[in-house]
Amino acid sequence: MSESETPPGQRVGAVVTFPAAAAPSSVTFDRRELNELLNLYGRMVAAGEWRDYAIDFLRNKAQFSVFRRTAEVPLYRIVKDPSLARRQGTYSVVTATGLILKRGAELSRVLKVLDKRLSVVS
Repeated sequence: MSESETPPGQRVGAVVTFPAAAAPSSVTFDRRELNELLNLYGRMVAAGEWRDYAIDFLRNKAQFSVFRRTAEVPLYRIVKDPSLARRQGTYSVVTATGLILKRGAELSRVLKVLDKRLSVVS
């Protein structure tokens, strides 16, 4: 078909509409959340606790997994699941065995369970 011909059933100069953009198909971490996660990760790497991480953006949840060694199962998974926002909270910290350490609506409060601060011992 040449450029000067119009397809059958279409007027010359007609506007062709395309379908609207679909909603994002996966849950993601926003910039603020990633900043908090990577700050914690940096502190734990500096302390020698963690060595690697992985980010998974799935259809119904996002996961930030941390590893002691690359070839192991994740030590912890920080999970963002918006479907749980009204019940237990959007964020949760899950261990390698599946135990949920903490759940909540605020990421910073949930991450405190992993942040080991030094304390004074008398």
